[in-house]
Amino acid sequence: MAKRLDQVLVIDIESTCWDGGYPPKGQSNDIIEIGLCPLELSTGRRLEKKSILVRPERSTVSPFCTQLTTLTQDQVAGGVAFKDACKMLEDEYLSQARLWASFGDYDRKQFDKQCRETGVRYPFGPSHLNIKTLFAAGRALPSELGLPQAMALSGLKLEGTHHRGHDDAWNIAAVLWEMLRKLRG
Repeated sequence: MAKRLDQVLVIDIESTCWDGGYPPKGQSNDIIEIGLCPLELSTGRRLEKKSILVRPERSTVSPFCTQLTTLTQDQVAGGVAFKDACKMLEDEYLSQARLWASFGDYDRKQFDKQCRETGVRYPFGPSHLNIKTLFAAGRALPSELGLPQAMALSGLKLEGTHHRGHDDAWNIAAVLWEMLRKLRG
């Protein structure tokens, strides 16, 4: 269980990806951006919109990936190493001690996979909140929705560029706060 519930760390990652879904031979999906928005639970304030660009070590950014995320190989080549990004989450955001959330389970699974494969310490504690599933269950929907649809159903306007980690984290935090606000009455 998370030790600190003053904030939820809302995370959205972007990873190297390819048309058709599978990496070319010899490459693996690498996290190339960690979008972060700490959500203050007492007020609902989104405290920061942060983008941590991560230098891919096992793959390169494809044209398909650039089209989807707007991130280029040159941009992420100037990013930090994955292990340094994980350490930053722990040191600056206390990620081991705080509840963290993402829209769906991809972010959690990709962090887990990449940490295992590269020998990097997993930067989060055991408490993860899947907002995509929670949103669908809370509204008794027959299936999960994408972020733009969840925002529209919540009466929220999508801000920034969809599929950029920092913008998506910011928007996901707004969806989470809207759910919490309704829960509190």
